[in-house]
Amino acid sequence: MQIERQPEVSGIIVTYNPDLKGLRSLLDAIVPQLGSVIIVDNGSKADIGAWVRGHDFHVDLVALGENLGIATAQNVGIEHARAHGSGFVLLLDQDSLPAHDMVATLLAAAKVQISRGVKLGCVGPRYEDTRQNNPPPFIRTNGFRLERQACATPDAVVDVDYLIASGCLIPMSTLDDVGGMREELFIDYVDIEWGLRAQQKGYRSFGVCAALMEHDLGDEPILFLGRQIPVHSPLRHYYHFRNAVWLYRQPWLRFNWKIVDGSRLLRKYIFYSLMTVPRLEHAKMMTIGIFHGLFGKMGKRAGNG
Repeated sequence: MQIERQPEVSGIIVTYNPDLKGLRSLLDAIVPQLGSVIIVDNGSKADIGAWVRGHDFHVDLVALGENLGIATAQNVGIEHARAHGSGFVLLLDQDSLPAHDMVATLLAAAKVQISRGVKLGCVGPRYEDTRQNNPPPFIRTNGFRLERQACATPDAVVDVDYLIASGCLIPMSTLDDVGGMREELFIDYVDIEWGLRAQQKGYRSFGVCAALMEHDLGDEPILFLGRQIPVHSPLRHYYHFRNAVWLYRQPWLRFNWKIVDGSRLLRKYIFYSLMTVPRLEHAKMMTIGIFHGLFGKMGKRAGNG
């Protein structure tokens, strides 16, 4: 198994009370693939710096001291990568596990698109939540329909509206033009908003089927009608619904996207209100989130550690 290091790529890993065994697996897998790795810690209870030094990982650590949200942490990491002179940044969550050739595969795909004159937003891997055994498809809207972009061949490259943050490879020049992550979102819809904002400025994003990664979506999924449905805590559902509604209010967002995603959000509201425990708490937090999104009450929710 040959691992190719990509010196022009800096990896940014955002941590918040991580499972240290999982974090070690991530670092073992990704450090050899990158020019530099930056861990931005969002106020974890454990001393992540001491843990990193104890395992002799060659990474830069930025300790924020408190939970400032994933968007702020990613922006801090991006600025450090810019100071390194990196041409690309790779965003990673603490619970992801990339294949040994993921970065090389993504970078090659990115350079092919750039060589074709494409304004490249980002490229990202095909990921699998091993608890669900069904790789979530890449997503694109067509009119008022949501198209799930399956990988027709193992080496297919597919057009998407946006990519999840973890595993997302972005040219620094694109970040210079599009801007960073919207920090008032705190968590949830951060990657969606950025991807759609890039798309609105003429950038295209792609799912790279040959690039592979394991990634957990949400807490333990619920089995419903033969499908594993990912769920989150009531607090995460608050952010999810608040930020979705906030995004629908943005004047630059395509109308058809608002309709397509809004209909999905309504179905999620009904499902999570009926099928998750405690049902009333989930319904309450989603409802508060909707009203806060409508009235622009953003940022970190009070009492959220």
